[in-house]
Amino acid sequence: MEYGTAPSQFGHVYLPADGVGPEDTVRPVVLIHGGYWSTEFALTIETAIARLIAERGCLVWNIEYRRVGEEGGGWPGTGRDVLAALRALDGPVRDVVPPEIGSRVDWDAVAVVGHSAGGQLAVWAVAQLGARTAGTTITQVIAQSAALDLEAGANRPSIRGLMGRPVDEIPHRYREASPLCQEPFEAHVVALHGELDSAIPVESSRRYVQTVTAAGQSAELVVVPGEGHDAFVDPHSVSTRQTIRLLGV
Repeated sequence: MEYGTAPSQFGHVYLPADGVGPEDTVRPVVLIHGGYWSTEFALTIETAIARLIAERGCLVWNIEYRRVGEEGGGWPGTGRDVLAALRALDGPVRDVVPPEIGSRVDWDAVAVVGHSAGGQLAVWAVAQLGARTAGTTITQVIAQSAALDLEAGANRPSIRGLMGRPVDEIPHRYREASPLCQEPFEAHVVALHGELDSAIPVESSRRYVQTVTAAGQSAELVVVPGEGHDAFVDPHSVSTRQTIRLLGV
């Protein structure tokens, strides 16, 4: 389903796999995939996770966005796409949900789950929205082994590629895009990180939580023992079970 006119401005909607009973409450979950903000990776890396969460009775919106290498991709276009995709919960997403399911959806309990680069986008976008769209309230952000401090990682090729220029030329842009530098917002952030992550060390999430909670943000760190960065896209991993547990489904 499209939320814009560019080729990568679309997403996949997954309905609760077993339907909805008259007493059921359906939680909306937005998935934002990772992959270095690069066109080498697409929303399909979250397909198995989206299906699993839908099997748990959720309405899932798995989004794509313009990435580095596409026209309009990179910063700030990539971030703006995620904002538009979240706002699509108010119209395009809601419009394709059958009424018997839509009437059971709790639009005041939206969860946004982002992995790696998608975690940066998730926290940043929810902060920009103040954890609200016109018709929804975002109550939880799960940032899975996420890139939460763009200034500290400014020399990484992926982050420099996203921003387009070195940090010493546009330091304000790096700060504006960094989850670590956002003003507190009402949703609760869970920095969920694999203990053995070698792509983004767990210390990054630990430092994020310490910094933002001191500034007034509701946040916590959850470390998954024995797993690394890619476990979050494996539906059979402990990291995925922890995500399901945190979603409360």
